[in-house]
Amino acid sequence: MIRIEEQDFELGAEIARLRAGSPQVGAVVAFIGTVRDMNDGSSVVEMALEHYPGMTEKSIQAIVDQAHLRWSLFDTLVIHRIGPLLPQEQIVLVGVTSAHRGEAFAACEFIMDYLKTEAPFWKKEQTPEGARWVDARVTDEAALAKWRVADDGGPATANP
Repeated sequence: MIRIEEQDFELGAEIARLRAGSPQVGAVVAFIGTVRDMNDGSSVVEMALEHYPGMTEKSIQAIVDQAHLRWSLFDTLVIHRIGPLLPQEQIVLVGVTSAHRGEAFAACEFIMDYLKTEAPFWKKEQTPEGARWVDARVTDEAALAKWRVADDGGPATANP
């Protein structure tokens, strides 16, 4: 399931829905990203996230599909918030269920690395010095590169 929304989410309720009716689940891994109060040496007053409806969901679905091809997963959940967000507010939730923890951890990291670098979101921070757009960091690009995703979005290898 993929949701792009303005409202906040509640981790416990989302994980319960992700696991519902799946007694074969042996591992649940979740990642929550939050707005930092500092970035690149400046305090962050607010972060605004924008996206391109339809294109964003399609892009995220493609990487979730790749995760399901690479690892034996039962279910995945990606919730990404848009609109104005304050420091400490939740931005993103990636949840993955599988039979075993290794696959769940790897798939969750894979999806998150993709979201940080390739998903069509635009982030603008408000700082005391003014507004600025936020780009992916070099470390984010390096994290994505370890997965070796082909130019067409497909896996360059079956597994990392």
